[in-house]
Amino acid sequence: MPSAERQLHFNLFLMGVGHHEAAWRHPRTDPARAGDLAHYQGLARAAEAAAFDSVFLADGVEARTDGGWGLVGHFEPLTLLSALATATERIGLIGTVSTGFTEPYNLARQFASLDHLSGGRAGWNIVTSAGDRAAQNFGRDANQEHAVRYQRADEYLRVATALWDSWEDDALPLDRESGRYADPAKVHEINHAGPHFRVRGPLNIPRSPQGHPLLVQAGSSDAGRAFAARWAEAVFTAQQTLADGQAFYAGLKRQAAAHGRDVRVLPGVVPVLGSTEEEARRLDRELDGLISPERSVGVLSSVLGVDLSGHPLDAPLPPLPPIAEINGAKSRFALIRDLAERERLTLRQLIGRLGGGRGHQVVVGTPEHVADHIETWFTRGAADGFNIMPPVLPGGFTDFTEQVLPLLRKRGLFRERYTGRTLREHYGLPRPAGARR
Repeated sequence: MPSAERQLHFNLFLMGVGHHEAAWRHPRTDPARAGDLAHYQGLARAAEAAAFDSVFLADGVEARTDGGWGLVGHFEPLTLLSALATATERIGLIGTVSTGFTEPYNLARQFASLDHLSGGRAGWNIVTSAGDRAAQNFGRDANQEHAVRYQRADEYLRVATALWDSWEDDALPLDRESGRYADPAKVHEINHAGPHFRVRGPLNIPRSPQGHPLLVQAGSSDAGRAFAARWAEAVFTAQQTLADGQAFYAGLKRQAAAHGRDVRVLPGVVPVLGSTEEEARRLDRELDGLISPERSVGVLSSVLGVDLSGHPLDAPLPPLPPIAEINGAKSRFALIRDLAERERLTLRQLIGRLGGGRGHQVVVGTPEHVADHIETWFTRGAADGFNIMPPVLPGGFTDFTEQVLPLLRKRGLFRERYTGRTLREHYGLPRPAGARR
């Protein structure tokens, strides 16, 4: 049994009415609830009652019009998280914002505001945004090159952290008699000038309870791992096999240690549960049977950079381009390519495998089987915790908390209750001291 000092970290990944792409068509869900604030508040409260570290929201800034429509109801993360902050007290609030289509001053202000309003529970999932469709919503014909996106992201983080530190912790004397609200000597311009940004500063909001929001990253390419080793405090990742998970975990930990840092590694997992193996497999088959091949093939074509619209569903994938030619999400391209080759999947089988979790692990079985899987990855050096991605919501999350979580607690792998109030405390991370102590 692991020591009490090391326990699992769990985030509930909120995604409409479930992570399976056909969840909205299944009778266990109500697709109208994907646009209902009460649905998300109820899930956040349930995750808080289970002492989860955080709720997490992904994001993208484009919509498809070529057969790629999924469930509509994709709220902007910071807006939704602000609403969830008022409905909860302890659980962390992690939202995705791209460095590719925002400015660091506005972002630093937004996350500092969320951190203040939530009492120190904000986290930023940093993405660089792949693909040209998003760029075409922001006055560009095509997205920046992969390497340039990470160069911009690195500078972006230098600006954002400088802005969060532009107010010292004791910069607000609030002296009514003298009329001194803030001490000018403790509020600093940052005067940043770089290839991508020119920012004078200071931020127009005092330093927040956590100093910086928890910094999370989700890219697993070579550039993504190097960026994570320098900046991230947690990494959300996707590996299909234990060996791949162990290799990623060890490599990233080694890279972070070279910067004098540590990072938490949290793969995504889709738990498809049943009281028996057959019951779990039946739910999995029901969901896969509701997949729209037209939509799935359209999305997969975009990820792989190959038009699969006329390709036979029961044939293997056609030859794929070298990964060096991919300017989108390189790590997801490699994961899908390797999965198809390793298991010799047809196109129909591949879209079924991806329908449950978009490349994340789909674990189908009894509560004991799912708990064993989580324990194996945690104790054998492949994960510090997991992004829990229920295939249907809210029922799939209720199943996990009522059936799997008690088993993990009995094994000493997950806490019974919170011991801290901030997201950094949940993760066992210190508050950044600030640039001008």
